[in-house]
Amino acid sequence: VQLQASGGGLVQAGGSLRLSCVDSVRRSTIYDMAWFRQAPGKEREFVAAIRWNGDTKYEDSVKGRFAISRDDAKNTVYLQMNSLNTEDTAVYYCARLRDGRYWPQAGRASRYEEWGRGTLVTVSS
Repeated sequence: VQLQASGGGLVQAGGSLRLSCVDSVRRSTIYDMAWFRQAPGKEREFVAAIRWNGDTKYEDSVKGRFAISRDDAKNTVYLQMNSLNTEDTAVYYCARLRDGRYWPQAGRASRYEEWGRGTLVTVSS
């Protein structure tokens, strides 16, 4: 597994967490990256994506609360999560977009070629 996600944990509603995703392989190409999440009994859903040039996309329910960013010098993508609520409880996965041409479809899990193991975020009420 080349992508290592971390930063999950238990937090009270209204709190914040910052997730990190490190790519263990130094690449010559800067890839578009994303975060997805999967809650118990639900399908994996798109959360946020960031393009090589910094452009971003967000799922509607996290807009204004979550922020995706990247530090290419550190091979790391971040997800800052604020104002967390119980519906944000899930395993969060980072992923690498298969090809930059798929950016318009960045919300589709099938467009990603590499997935990290995931990090669990639990928000208590």
